[in-house]
Amino acid sequence: MGKEMIEPQEAWERIMAEVSPLPPRRFTLDEVAGRVLAEDVRAEADHPPFAASTVDGWAVVAGDDSPRRRILSGDGRAGEMPAVTVVPGTAARVMTGAPLPPGADAVVMVEDSEVEGEFVHLTRAVRPGENVRPAGSDLAARQLILAAGMVLGPAEIGLLATVGRFEVWAYPSPRVAILSTGDEVVEPWESPGPAQIRDSNRYALMAAVREAGGAPLSLGIVPDRPEALREAIEMALDQADVLITSGGVSEGERDHIGPLLAELGTVHFNRVRQKPGKPFTFATVRGQPCFALPGNPVSALVSFELYVRPALRRMAGHTRLRRPEMPVRLRHPLQPDPVRTEFVRAVVEQEGDGWWARTTGAQASSRLLSMLGANALLRVPPGPVLPEGTGVTAILITRPEDH
Repeated sequence: MGKEMIEPQEAWERIMAEVSPLPPRRFTLDEVAGRVLAEDVRAEADHPPFAASTVDGWAVVAGDDSPRRRILSGDGRAGEMPAVTVVPGTAARVMTGAPLPPGADAVVMVEDSEVEGEFVHLTRAVRPGENVRPAGSDLAARQLILAAGMVLGPAEIGLLATVGRFEVWAYPSPRVAILSTGDEVVEPWESPGPAQIRDSNRYALMAAVREAGGAPLSLGIVPDRPEALREAIEMALDQADVLITSGGVSEGERDHIGPLLAELGTVHFNRVRQKPGKPFTFATVRGQPCFALPGNPVSALVSFELYVRPALRRMAGHTRLRRPEMPVRLRHPLQPDPVRTEFVRAVVEQEGDGWWARTTGAQASSRLLSMLGANALLRVPPGPVLPEGTGVTAILITRPEDH
């Protein structure tokens, strides 16, 4: 593939055409939080399986209008089946959650009674079914309780436990190998030489992968030598589902990532008409997605947000892949790029009944401070200066995906 430059939307579409959910596998309840369910789950039986009291009190026949009733022997405790049968003129003690004794159809609260020896005096009448949770009132047998595609949170996991599903089929988190390239890059704890810089990209991208629900695997820094890079790429794809690299994707003589990916697999694009993030290569090797991101820190993070994060979510079984968008107005004039769509880091705030955006300052792709505090990326098409008050679209990067 030549050095064609494609629009951001086409880049998105080409990635989505190549990325699919990972094969589901079985997870236990203590492993499944946050994962996407890959099967429909139905209740195997009614829940509760018996009519139960919702209060501590007296099980009675509601149609019996006698206020003074003989107390039947035995306590109706949760976890025990009743050993007595209630008939008119009698009452049986029951606890919250305990099965209703045969013959009873209502429960009088303890607060509405007075015990007199072997009798209980009821201070008010009850209706049939009062303070009783009928069998199957929470869940009916064969009822669909969780549908495939749902994200499993505390309530969903509680329901799984309720119906006895200790294991379920769900989508795994994608394993993401991350490596930095470049002879000029050193670890954060090292002192850079005169022409070196510390590696911020790998650590920022590992954090972004975790936030997206993936499992990052750091492969360190690889020098700008084709043999070393080829070995690192092949090792990464042996250990992970996805490869992310940063650096080495421009057109210099030491930018080897693109040619290596083309040699090992299929390159689907290598430049995007956007700012930041123009030199961005997407390839598949052995059917596995490979994202070769730019070396500039902001370019890497913006490209991750726009393309890699949605791909990882898709692999994890999610169907909501993109952040919410909303129209906002500019608080100050803005100079767009003359030929590329620009994704401007910004803070979006509500004022009155409208939403306004201000940029985070200088937007250089090397200035990581421009990401600090940003809650939006403004999608700004190429063109002339936009005056204060101009409407643009904001991608809300701190909000959950909604489509």
